[in-house]
Amino acid sequence: MQTAKSNEYISVEDYLSGELISDVKHEYVDGQVFAMSGASKNHVRIVQSLSKYFGIHLDGSPCEPMSSDMKVKTSSSKYRYPDFMVICDETNEDDYFADTPVILVEVLSRSTRKIDEQIKRIEYINLPSLQEYVIIEQYVADISVFRKKDQWQPTHYFLGDDITFESIGLTLAVEDLYKRVDNQDVNEWLQSKELPAG
Repeated sequence: MQTAKSNEYISVEDYLSGELISDVKHEYVDGQVFAMSGASKNHVRIVQSLSKYFGIHLDGSPCEPMSSDMKVKTSSSKYRYPDFMVICDETNEDDYFADTPVILVEVLSRSTRKIDEQIKRIEYINLPSLQEYVIIEQYVADISVFRKKDQWQPTHYFLGDDITFESIGLTLAVEDLYKRVDNQDVNEWLQSKELPAG
């Protein structure tokens, strides 16, 4: 999640070199840097589930899952830290950012909702390589998938649904991505599964 920004203009080169030694991650937007704050337990749980299931599925393939410590370059003057991404056949030789993701994922928080749903979405869907942009709610169980083949119109998935990440041929149950998440939707879903039929 984004927090305070520095008002001092910083070049791309200074930003990239500074990130190598910084204890805090920063996003870079048109010469300004924005510090990234910590995440909630539910946020971390969702990202861990993504890493687990995507990692197993992609093992041995040319595609690779990347956590929120890897930057993505969305333009010559913008670098973001998505919560999760998948890159395939990356040709960029820089070890500290990717520029050809096929899937990008953001887990929404109250402070980043507008940025993730509007600003980052526009940046991300303009990446030629991107096939799917995924927004995952943490306070309710709702996953939106924006697909290039659907002209970036969202499809929503809820508990009980399966999601197919078409660019990598992976199908997961929504409940798999909400394992251990503590919110009302998930708790009620788990309780309903424990009730006897009839």
